[in-house]
Amino acid sequence: MYKQHCEFIDQALISDCEMDLYDAYQAWESGAVELGDVRDTDTADTWRIDDIRFTPDTDNVQHILDDLQLGEIDVTYQDQGTCLPPPVRVDTIYGRIAGDEVEPGLRDITVLVVDDIQTVVVTDFNNKCVKSFYTRNNLACHSTLPLGDSPCGATQLKEKQVMVAVPDSSQIVTVEVTPDLELLSTITISKRYFSLAVLSPSSLAAGGSACVDILDMAGDVLRSVATHNNETLFAFPRYMCVNNKGNILVSDRGERSVKCVTSEGDVVWRYAPTRDRALSYPHGISTTPTGDILVAGISEVTRLTEAGDDVTDHQDIDCDPQGLYVDRHDTLYVCGGRQIHEINFL
Repeated sequence: MYKQHCEFIDQALISDCEMDLYDAYQAWESGAVELGDVRDTDTADTWRIDDIRFTPDTDNVQHILDDLQLGEIDVTYQDQGTCLPPPVRVDTIYGRIAGDEVEPGLRDITVLVVDDIQTVVVTDFNNKCVKSFYTRNNLACHSTLPLGDSPCGATQLKEKQVMVAVPDSSQIVTVEVTPDLELLSTITISKRYFSLAVLSPSSLAAGGSACVDILDMAGDVLRSVATHNNETLFAFPRYMCVNNKGNILVSDRGERSVKCVTSEGDVVWRYAPTRDRALSYPHGISTTPTGDILVAGISEVTRLTEAGDDVTDHQDIDCDPQGLYVDRHDTLYVCGGRQIHEINFL
């Protein structure tokens, strides 16, 4: 009887007929099948489960864990100067697109996630435009925003906005990334700035000739950081970024150094090795999720600690890196010449 009742219910569920479902419901409500009615000689002595409890065998588990081999730990100390394993190139994007008049000259890069679409935004100095590259529906896509003059530094302002320095026209433009590019605003300033870094929603740092200025969002200079203890701080602050403490990291090509300064102009540390350890004309600079600093040189990327101590050089970056960007997954994006490289450091 129990089996027949189950089959009746199954048939009612798949029949797509409301009357069959109603008949099954009525039969169930009327108590046509009671527990006592379905017991037979095989189930009459069966106990109904009231509760189940698990008691771990801790002694046996501890014995197994003591003998379990998960792997080996290899510790590398900073003062050993040991190089990390070589980087692994994950992807390469070619920056030349239809409509380019000359070979691209990619200068700076930032990466945004726009509506779950990872979007690479670069400045093309030679073609006087900003470009975005992304993948949608498994198709490689791109967008371009022409500018009147050659752009240099780029920095993310908001989730879908990027600010770009255009030194030849003394302008800073704000671009909406959808992930296609749309010009939002243009402000004209009194100086030529090559690099930008957002400090707060109301201020940003801009690198010009021998100085770093703190600007409001209208482009007005709030204060200039140029000297410290009567000594000139910068020669050519070509690239910059902001670390997780709000300090400005400046890659100075003229002095072949990296400086960490506060927005008030105090020097936190300076990295300027000499001889065979000297930086080879530093360009792009970015921080990692752990606080380390990556600086682009000629065919290499130098890694520094958050305190400005040297860790190692990666000599086998197969390009001349200009702009750098490290995303939250510790993936490095490098632009230079006409290519963009996505690199993982193991």
